[in-house]
Amino acid sequence: MNRDLTGADRDAISGDLVLPLVEEEARIEKRLVSTGKVRIRTLVETVEENVQGDLETEEVEVTRVPVDRVVTEAPQVRTEGEVTIVPVLEEVLFVEKRLVLKEELHIRRHVTTETVDVPVTLRRERASVEREGGDGNITEEKSYEL
Repeated sequence: MNRDLTGADRDAISGDLVLPLVEEEARIEKRLVSTGKVRIRTLVETVEENVQGDLETEEVEVTRVPVDRVVTEAPQVRTEGEVTIVPVLEEVLFVEKRLVLKEELHIRRHVTTETVDVPVTLRRERASVEREGGDGNITEEKSYEL
């Protein structure tokens, strides 16, 4: 019977013992696995509200007061109590030139306050977060408001 000898058999016949060496290798592989989903929704709400505020109105009353007095120099603007006095001058030609104070403007301030309601539109944003597990069921739901 004729038999083919493998390399190990031939080496065994020749007297050498051959042992095959084996080595294992470790390899790490990653794969993407979905364990759930997160859904975030934002809502913008508008709210009509009345805002109260104070409006201040200031009126000015001007009274003309005739003076007709000759002066040597222009008087300064002055305040007496709540009245501001502004001199009004005119140059008049005589045989000589004189400065005549023609009138003064007496200015009084009147302040009134009025409370008004003004409708305004305010926006408020709200966020909703849902967590969905790998099985499709919602596992957690939260809402956030300002």
